[in-house]
Amino acid sequence: MTTQNSTENHEKLHFLKPKEKLKENNIEKWPKKEIKSLFQLPFNDLVYQAHVIHRANFNPNEVQLSTLLSIKTGGCSEDCGYCPQSARFDTEVDNEPLMDIAEVLSSAKLAKEAGASRFCMGAAWRGPKERDLQSVKEMILKVKELGLETCATLGMLKEGQAEELKEAGLDYYNHNLDTSPEFYGDIISTRTYQDRLDTLERVRDASINVCCGGIVGLGESIDDRVSLISQLANMKRPPESVPINLLTQVEGTPLDNIEKLDHFDFIRTIAVARITMPKSFVRLSAGREVMDDGIQALAFFSGANSIFYGEQLLTTGNPDIEKDKKLFNRLNLSAL
Repeated sequence: MTTQNSTENHEKLHFLKPKEKLKENNIEKWPKKEIKSLFQLPFNDLVYQAHVIHRANFNPNEVQLSTLLSIKTGGCSEDCGYCPQSARFDTEVDNEPLMDIAEVLSSAKLAKEAGASRFCMGAAWRGPKERDLQSVKEMILKVKELGLETCATLGMLKEGQAEELKEAGLDYYNHNLDTSPEFYGDIISTRTYQDRLDTLERVRDASINVCCGGIVGLGESIDDRVSLISQLANMKRPPESVPINLLTQVEGTPLDNIEKLDHFDFIRTIAVARITMPKSFVRLSAGREVMDDGIQALAFFSGANSIFYGEQLLTTGNPDIEKDKKLFNRLNLSAL
């Protein structure tokens, strides 16, 4: 057998094809067995396959830039074990009131000037109260007038609230599953997995784009990562945006000082997300600040095509923004 034929056979052996488009039923498009086989591929084979699929669906040299602003920080009643904004943990995050709309608009303008195309507003709530929702709706309306896409992450939504946000002009709603259903109870006890799925269903029914992903490095197993990807990829309509977060350990939270995840395992998760959700934007999210430029470049090659950008927003000369611009220049990447 020639070397060329051997290589061709090797590639055929490792390339896994998604199932044919299925009828509207409960049959999984991506069975867990196939997802796990992706995670178990040799690293180069997995990254190569992910890149080929990424290139077939997106311009591989373009990255969507989002900016995240915490419009309500601290004091959350939930007990998410990774979150410094929980009132249950002794962290250095103070309970602050909802930001004034003028402050939010000032930050949105800076984000746009820095090159962001989407502005995400996050609030540390279990779910928004009606009076809070009215303020957020005004923020959404005003940010839209600046020509930015809008995204919000406000916790669980009750009946009718997603429709209100849609009416205000919201483009995306973020509500992560965080981890697998099996591991979820080890991380959070104050809301159920089904609570999260119910909010996502309300968002989808209101015709708002879904932003939904998870966190790796929580102490979960490979099987948990498989199960998380299964939940996302087998949705009737996969999320338009899939943030893959690397746990940022914070002193005072229960998950501080756990064993850190190998960055190559993080890249595997990015790659598997790309393969199983070929049309979705895969966002390189929390944890990016601890990754060197090489790991970030590998994430982009493996299918990540969205980032959070310039979160501090102190000035248009934000050091983080300048660092990202330099990395984009070195990689010949451009912003969507």
